[in-house]
Amino acid sequence: MTDKISIFARFATAVSEWTGRPAVFALALASIVAWGLTGPVFDFSETWQLVVNTGTTIITFLMVFVLQNAQSRDTRAIQTKLDELILSSKAENRFIGIENLDEEELKRLNALLGEAAKRDRHAREPVLSTDGDGLKARGDDTEEAPPLERTAPR
Repeated sequence: MTDKISIFARFATAVSEWTGRPAVFALALASIVAWGLTGPVFDFSETWQLVVNTGTTIITFLMVFVLQNAQSRDTRAIQTKLDELILSSKAENRFIGIENLDEEELKRLNALLGEAAKRDRHAREPVLSTDGDGLKARGDDTEEAPPLERTAPR
């Protein structure tokens, strides 16, 4: 695609991949255990406590930005791929861009889609019923579930 990925983006991706490994977690855990074991040596002093508090605060502060950058790019890439699938399929194009809706609009749209899915599932369910002439599978003469109402944003 393109080689114009920023230095920070490459750094954020590398750091997030590296820090997500089990070995790095084990290293962090071992560091905290070693710090705890050195407590008696340093008489549990304020300086001893300050070392771990300062170190973990700085690392956490910086990791928030690195991980957020990597996650935001991943989310944008996934969203773009989903948009491409919508455009190249029989799915409704009006769903492209819904990630920009506010939380309430997304909840309403999700509820509408859930209802449409239930109707579709119910219409396709082969449930046996009696109609006076014997057993008949529901769905044999039922229509396809109606499409989602035209309430999604355009």
